[in-house]
Amino acid sequence: MKDYHLVLAFITAFSVVLLATPSLIKVAKLKHLVDEPLEARKKHAISIPTIGGVIIFSAFIFSTFLWLPVHEPSVIEGMSQFMFLMASLILLFFVGVKDDIIGMSPMKKLIAHVMVGFILVVMGGIKISSFHGLLGMDILLPDYASILLSIFIYIVIVNSINLIDGVDGLASGVGLISTIAFGLWFAFIGDIHWALISFSMSGALLGFLVFNFNPARIFMGDSGSLIIGAVISVLAIQLIESPTEKLTALGYQNVATPVLAMAILAYPLLDTLRVFIIRALKGKSPLSADRNHLHHKLQDRKMGHKKTVIIIYIFSLVMIAQAFFIQFENPNYSFFISFGIAMLFTLIVFMGAKKKNNASN
Repeated sequence: MKDYHLVLAFITAFSVVLLATPSLIKVAKLKHLVDEPLEARKKHAISIPTIGGVIIFSAFIFSTFLWLPVHEPSVIEGMSQFMFLMASLILLFFVGVKDDIIGMSPMKKLIAHVMVGFILVVMGGIKISSFHGLLGMDILLPDYASILLSIFIYIVIVNSINLIDGVDGLASGVGLISTIAFGLWFAFIGDIHWALISFSMSGALLGFLVFNFNPARIFMGDSGSLIIGAVISVLAIQLIESPTEKLTALGYQNVATPVLAMAILAYPLLDTLRVFIIRALKGKSPLSADRNHLHHKLQDRKMGHKKTVIIIYIFSLVMIAQAFFIQFENPNYSFFISFGIAMLFTLIVFMGAKKKNNASN
């Protein structure tokens, strides 16, 4: 496969979203497929279309199928995983669209996630085989443990992307940064198949961000966040399991792939873990809506949508850079540095919001 296919995949997905989204916005408004600002936690003052996931999914699928050279040996080898990924995304897309238009119970969505997890992990073989030395564990996992852990990781990542979709440009921007990081990684190690999938999604997200950045003209809805989360979860698992021989030859022999994957997804994982713990301590459902997210705390400091998402973008880039460039022979050192930076960021945000609230009182 030629490397220019990656650029073409990115440009194609970006162009499709950029050109088609204005028409989608008009149709959504005509059909009243919009989010009304009826709840106190919602900050937008006007009705905004919620089916942006339709164009993200369409552009991603179109670009991937258009530029994926199916006759390349490396692509043929990974074709079965690719087909199971596509089947999973189609299922998730219809689940998301239904939830965006008429709503869907949490139990039905959980059943759908378990089904998708089964397709990806059991049928597609997209799973984690080892902790790769993290926390001193470097043994191969038993098959049942590998399956359960991989399905759990998929569900956590998908829900984490869904939960941060509460500020204009946040989920789409973090998704853009993540998929570009994944794409560069796979291109760097020569796994162009997964690199193309990464850049197709990042191109679609960049095009969508044009309309989703504050003031947003369209939201991605569950049809978007579920698709993005599923793709990112697969990319994360593939990164953790990817061979690093080429990196070793280039002098990057101590990159801890589990730590790098977590660093790429630092904000959604950090925010989701924090919110779930707070809700559990208060006796609430982990999936209940509130304004306890870190991005809400930043907004409480009068940051506004734009400053809030830019701060989180910078945090994400710092986490990715330090996980890749600060290398240790022991992956636990990388993990604890990443964990420390994440905790420091959380502390700064929380203390700043608390200080602002005390001053206003």
